[in-house]
Amino acid sequence: MKKPLRRELDFIVDKLTNSIENTSTGEIFDTEITRLTIADAKLIKKNEWQFDWLSELEDNTKDVYKLTTINNPTIVQGLLSLEDKSDHIFMHLIESSQFNKGINKIYYGVPANLVAFACKVSLEKGYEGFLAFDAKTSLIKHYEQSLHATHFRGQRMFIETKAALVLIAQYFKI
Repeated sequence: MKKPLRRELDFIVDKLTNSIENTSTGEIFDTEITRLTIADAKLIKKNEWQFDWLSELEDNTKDVYKLTTINNPTIVQGLLSLEDKSDHIFMHLIESSQFNKGINKIYYGVPANLVAFACKVSLEKGYEGFLAFDAKTSLIKHYEQSLHATHFRGQRMFIETKAALVLIAQYFKI
């Protein structure tokens, strides 16, 4: 049996916003997170993303989601790959679009918005918001501080109910 690929996540939580925020104007844009479908594949150009999202989409054990603004649903701001582990949600991949990375990014809040959504999925499935993921060693402290995630061992981290509820309340009306 083929051993699953273990990826250590290296997203940066730039700012906790109420949605996504334009970096130059401060304008807030309402967002929507929906499942990525095969029909959406044309929105995901391989050379514009670090990860192979079509491969994630084809993996039946995972659900892939896209973050878009309400007013422009054809521009993908970020992507997220989740797996239901029967007692928690595991976050396999998370990525901001190319134009939302680095010092010249267009929007703040994309990664935190996606993490909050993953916690919300966990809460809705009855897992109390519990979310696990593997982090690059150099970012463990960052996730502890920005997301109030807990370092378990190795690169494994998790977000417990209390921290999950804070993130969910920041981004979603529940």
